[in-house]
Amino acid sequence: MENKKKLFVGSLSFNTTEDALRGLFEGFGTVESVAIITDRETGRSKGFGFVEMSTDEEAQAAVEGLNEKEFDGRNLVVNIARPKAE
Repeated sequence: MENKKKLFVGSLSFNTTEDALRGLFEGFGTVESVAIITDRETGRSKGFGFVEMSTDEEAQAAVEGLNEKEFDGRNLVVNIARPKAE
């Protein structure tokens, strides 16, 4: 089983970039991937995304350090992403 942990990041500012999000999470460890979800038609951010950390410990540290913290003028929601429903 994969050891990498994927985090759900909600309440993002529509101006937040993937690079900015990566920089924020790098304070807690190695960031494997960052994806901000965008609307297919407009290309605009939907206000949430996913960050994958390299270890469970880094993922947990990021949740504890960033959940409800202000970033780009918004209070983030950060938690362990639930597996996608079949």
